[in-house]
Amino acid sequence: MLGWARGRRRTLPALLLAVVVLLAGPGCVPVGAGAGGGDGKPRDGAPPGPFGAYVGYGSEGVRRLSELDRWLGPATPRVGHAYLPGDRWFNIEGGTNDLEHWAKWRKARADRLFVLNVPMLERSEAHLPDSFVRRELRTGADGAYDGHFRKLARRLVSLGVPDTVLVIGWEMNGITYQHRCGPDPDAWKAYWVRIVTAMRSVGGQRFRFEFAPNRGRDAIPWPKCYPGDRYVDVIGMDAYDQPHGMSFAEQRDEPYGLTEHVRFARRHGKPIAYPEWGLFRNGDNPAYIRGMLTWFARHRPLYQTISDYCPHGVWWCSGNPRSSAEYRRLMTGPFD
Repeated sequence: MLGWARGRRRTLPALLLAVVVLLAGPGCVPVGAGAGGGDGKPRDGAPPGPFGAYVGYGSEGVRRLSELDRWLGPATPRVGHAYLPGDRWFNIEGGTNDLEHWAKWRKARADRLFVLNVPMLERSEAHLPDSFVRRELRTGADGAYDGHFRKLARRLVSLGVPDTVLVIGWEMNGITYQHRCGPDPDAWKAYWVRIVTAMRSVGGQRFRFEFAPNRGRDAIPWPKCYPGDRYVDVIGMDAYDQPHGMSFAEQRDEPYGLTEHVRFARRHGKPIAYPEWGLFRNGDNPAYIRGMLTWFARHRPLYQTISDYCPHGVWWCSGNPRSSAEYRRLMTGPFD
């Protein structure tokens, strides 16, 4: 949604192993194993894991992320999340200078992660008819747009961020975006494969490609859009507090909800992530914030980034004071 030691010889192997584990990070934690004990609850004090927020494009987003860091105090956002404009191919190729600001931010610390949402088609929010979308998906599946994605890949590599997590064609199971899957799931999957193949062909890249549907069934069950394990590195989910009146437990257990997301990722051997989440239809709802952060502590996603603008946010949006207080309490202190 949008209108991211006992002597040197004997300890060296252990030290090397520790370094490898630390560098590998949360992506090596078995999906669903989480930080929990035998009862499935998170350990006392379980940290929230790598997190960040979407707080804007380009330089303003980098500045606001620093301000969020100061607001949180001991909890440090290590994930930067941005979007490429989907209005025309030049911008989908990364033609603006926004990526330069995020590349500089990412390279300033080795433990940071940059997440970038990439539209699959231009005019991404034009709400054109299914017949048009179907033709566009088939055109992409035939390879007509490969060059745009190779340009983006070369741009990211040249900026020094070849390890970016790329959220391609997000919320494809809905109806908001031109890159929706519903009009032709087979063409959508074939087009995804073309995009990933084109970007992987660029020298020096180490991208991870994330498949990220909306939580729930939406317009089409999202597993019908899954393009296959060979072409997906992360299985994400955008999960807002909606519809009106739905509790967190219902969001967790609904068809194609949070639980099915974790189970699906486990079956496919992929880490999970939450590139978009936040408040929405149920207003200032600290129970939802508590439910999501406890879920993250239990299941240990690769990362999670809240959409921190109104009506979804907790820092940048002053309209959710109770949720803001709960978010800050749980992010900076032990879970209770």
